[in-house]
Amino acid sequence: MTRLSIVHKTAYKYNRRVTLSYNEARMTPLTDGQQVVLESSLKVSPNQASVSTYRDYWGTRVTAFDMQMPHENLEVLATATVEVHRVERVASEDDIVGWDVLSSGKVQDEFSDWLPQSRLSGPGDEVLGIVPGVVDGRNPHEAALAVFSWMAGEMTYMKGTTGVTTNAEQAWTQRQGVCQDLAHLAIGSLRSCGIPARYVSGYIHPRSSADVGETVAGQSHAWLEWWDGEWRSWDPTNHKPAGDYHVTVARGRDYRDVPPLKGILSGGGGSGLSVSVEITRLA
Repeated sequence: MTRLSIVHKTAYKYNRRVTLSYNEARMTPLTDGQQVVLESSLKVSPNQASVSTYRDYWGTRVTAFDMQMPHENLEVLATATVEVHRVERVASEDDIVGWDVLSSGKVQDEFSDWLPQSRLSGPGDEVLGIVPGVVDGRNPHEAALAVFSWMAGEMTYMKGTTGVTTNAEQAWTQRQGVCQDLAHLAIGSLRSCGIPARYVSGYIHPRSSADVGETVAGQSHAWLEWWDGEWRSWDPTNHKPAGDYHVTVARGRDYRDVPPLKGILSGGGGSGLSVSVEITRLA
């Protein structure tokens, strides 16, 4: 079990005054079978914003706020304390379903959100031609691990080469990208052979050697979960399952379902953006 304190700050400085804006923040971690949120808050500045919260279709806690007064900057400060206790079960033959089960009507219906390609997960014709050879002769669990291993030999993590609208095919063409691109490509590859897969966004503590009480520069992060009889996780950026230093905020079909902050505004004329994530291990 690991207890983590997370402080996520996003600030916009507009070039010109904004007259009104409508926004949604997805920055509050989930409580589920692998982690418990002990406390959380989300503060918006200027503080005249009208704020409400709800759970979206995917189960994510969303803070919605609108600012119907002139403003020249916007700051969102999300804080949380989370206990993480992930247990990755070793897969056994009894846990893993066969391809016949994955292709059954029952599974196709139950996992209908996680099987079709989304706008960002479609890997393109070249990958669609490669994946069948990677998974040939393997059960669904072995096939997923083979896809991850193949990707690790082909893709390079590289900041600054992609953006939030980059899809899996574009990342594959470049053979590089950031965590969300690697997650999209892995998800698209799994979906292409009939394995349900979903996108996970959250945070990662980057340094397990940090002392208790030591604050480090953390990261917003993305990984994936796939189903082969039960849900399992994989972080393609770090080539391993999600662990006690991963904190889940949201799940969706791809990044478009889970952006940390999105909105529409009137005015502004462009803006400067600063984002920081600080994580402290408390236990």
